Amino acid sequence: MNAQVIAVGSELLTSGKIDTNSLYLTRELNVLGVEVVEKSIVGDDRERLTEAVRTALAHCEVVILTGGLGPTEDDVTRDAVAAALGRTQYFNDEICDALEARFRKLKRAMVTINRRQAYVIEGAEVLPNACGTAPGQWIVHGDRIVMLLPGPPRELKPMFESQCLPRLRPLLPEQVIAVRHYRVACMPESDLDALIAPVYTKYTNPVTTVLGAVGDIQVFLRARTDTEAEALALLNEVGTQVEALLGDRIYSKNGDNLEATLVELMRAREKKLGFAESATGGLLAQRVTSVPGSSEVLIGGVVAYSDQLKQSLLGVSPMTLAEYSAVSEPVAREMAI
Repeated sequence: MNAQVIAVGSELLTSGKIDTNSLYLTRELNVLGVEVVEKSIVGDDRERLTEAVRTALAHCEVVILTGGLGPTEDDVTRDAVAAALGRTQYFNDEICDALEARFRKLKRAMVTINRRQAYVIEGAEVLPNACGTAPGQWIVHGDRIVMLLPGPPRELKPMFESQCLPRLRPLLPEQVIAVRHYRVACMPESDLDALIAPVYTKYTNPVTTVLGAVGDIQVFLRARTDTEAEALALLNEVGTQVEALLGDRIYSKNGDNLEATLVELMRAREKKLGFAESATGGLLAQRVTSVPGSSEVLIGGVVAYSDQLKQSLLGVSPMTLAEYSAVSEPVAREMAI
């Protein structure tokens, strides 16, 4: 089964806004064995978006739209999807009542324009939004599935996980899907791919996906078979070769991020952790404290931004600072000591 993700919003066509929803959706769909074959960004234009939805439906069984479900005139997703499917919309009193109740709870009056969010495409199932005002919609159109999801990630993710995945799973072909999720550091994505491509390109099952980000590359192996034993055997066959090539640059084999992996290693070894930070401004400590159970490991940290604090709080030698400058390995070492 193939899918296309359409991110809606003119702001996503500017240099200051990045579409992260499609990365999240791709990862979740890939785990189910659904391949995302195309992603696109369409501005707040009814005609362009309508045509984009029609084109996507002609090629993909699953079409997911993110954003454009707000109350303003430039929120055109509902209108465009209705037009593409040839369906009407109706006003849902229950949605409107829920919106008014939400505004009352916030001690705010709901302006008339918010009523636009209560329109539902004919035949759609409403997906309540526990984290915002824009409900989503789930539409079965022949052998196609269309999902309308809100744009903010904090609204989209819980809606997709709690309401879309349970609807989608029963519609997928019966199969066993097993996933191995590596996370790799200390090498560029292009170097990693050049190293492991000769291995994974020999296989169509499992499917390999490489997702790159600064300082953190994720490699997914997804095997689809009739039995769990067959799937695990395929993952082992390819995974063993990948692991041999990447060696200790693999820091996680279960998808945990770097800070979670660090906390688990420190806990297992009964070690304690402290931070002496400068230009990072407490960022390292913040990342570690975001991990549940980090209090078993982390003692605390010091942010010593100025040279004076590096000397008075951390005991860095004035001579080291003078000779090497504050941004240097010798100074970092003395800060840690």
